[in-house]
Amino acid sequence: MNAPSEWAEKDYYADLGVESSASAEEIKKAYRKIARDNHPDAKPGDTVAEDRFKRAATAYDVLGDEKRRKEYDQFRAMLRSGGGFSPFGQAGGAGFPGGFRSSGASTGTADFDFSDVFGGSGGGFAQDGSINDIFSGLFNRGGGSRRSARPTRGQDVETEITLDFREAAKGTTIPLQISGNAPCTSCHGSGSTTGTAPTCGKCSGSGFTSENKGAFGFSRPCSECDGSGQKISDPCGDCSGTGTVHRTRSITVRIPAGVIDGQKVRLAGQGEAGPNGTPAGDLFVIVHVKADEVFTRSGDDLHITVPVSFAELGLGDTITVPTLDSPVRVKVPAGTPDGRTLRVRGRGIPKRGGEAGDLLVTVQVKVPNKLDSAATSALRTYAQAERDSGFDPRAGWAGAV
Repeated sequence: MNAPSEWAEKDYYADLGVESSASAEEIKKAYRKIARDNHPDAKPGDTVAEDRFKRAATAYDVLGDEKRRKEYDQFRAMLRSGGGFSPFGQAGGAGFPGGFRSSGASTGTADFDFSDVFGGSGGGFAQDGSINDIFSGLFNRGGGSRRSARPTRGQDVETEITLDFREAAKGTTIPLQISGNAPCTSCHGSGSTTGTAPTCGKCSGSGFTSENKGAFGFSRPCSECDGSGQKISDPCGDCSGTGTVHRTRSITVRIPAGVIDGQKVRLAGQGEAGPNGTPAGDLFVIVHVKADEVFTRSGDDLHITVPVSFAELGLGDTITVPTLDSPVRVKVPAGTPDGRTLRVRGRGIPKRGGEAGDLLVTVQVKVPNKLDSAATSALRTYAQAERDSGFDPRAGWAGAV
């Protein structure tokens, strides 16, 4: 487990408004609803909605990934257990996450100096006692399954890109330049000139050495191999035995269709290379989406406002409107009121599985600035006929006098 320190203070299930037992599909639906309702494009300038959107995106970044959700659940369960978890194999006790009791207590436990835990000669806890350092110590203790004192994977990397609205809606592939630690080509990431790194004899490859103090056992990074578990006797000259060098590399990133502004796209194993051949970290691409001159979106639906004439609404007509692909023809029924929205199914944002949202077409009357004599005469004739028929556009209007 490599739990970030902020996990101790976050309730990602609450941020998405779901129970901890929610299925992956329920979590996805909850996130999409929050993102749709609170997106900055839908509520520009609303700082509360923007904060809600960002918290939901952060929560989904963890809960939407099966592996990270499992780690998060395990971390939360350990926090809830309080004194029931002991890093030293003892029963939990009140007031301390390892179940310690001070020396001289009636339980008959051996004398114990807490300075051995928080710094000094202790077992790997930082002196500031921060929650992240404490839990790092819990999972790097002696006995049982142990992890290396050195990083077991490379650093995660974040970068940002800006896409046109239609690129984000349809998906695209873009090249990126990433600078950071990459595997050394001379030693193929091993850190050794010969390409092999023998196991450290002092710690037997664990990266830790252990010592006992009375009833308690402690572990610390091995001083011989600096916690790596390997003893490189012939370090590579190009990388100084680390297995990594700093360089710029080019990668191609596929952005899925329907990505929204502020969303993170995770590329596993595309982050910085790990030391001495350990796995690389992940690359997180933060996507920014430009506004479009024609389209707006709500979830998977596209919105467009189309200018029409009074005659097209009154008599009915078929108009041509743009989509993300080729234009489509939309039938406007006779007597359609100004501002009505017509739905064209399947011409919105593409979804997974080959489906797509809908295109919502709102018609808006465009009044001519000037008319020639023939049009003016015809319109006056129509206006008189309209009055003779008894039509009153303000009939039933609350402001009628």
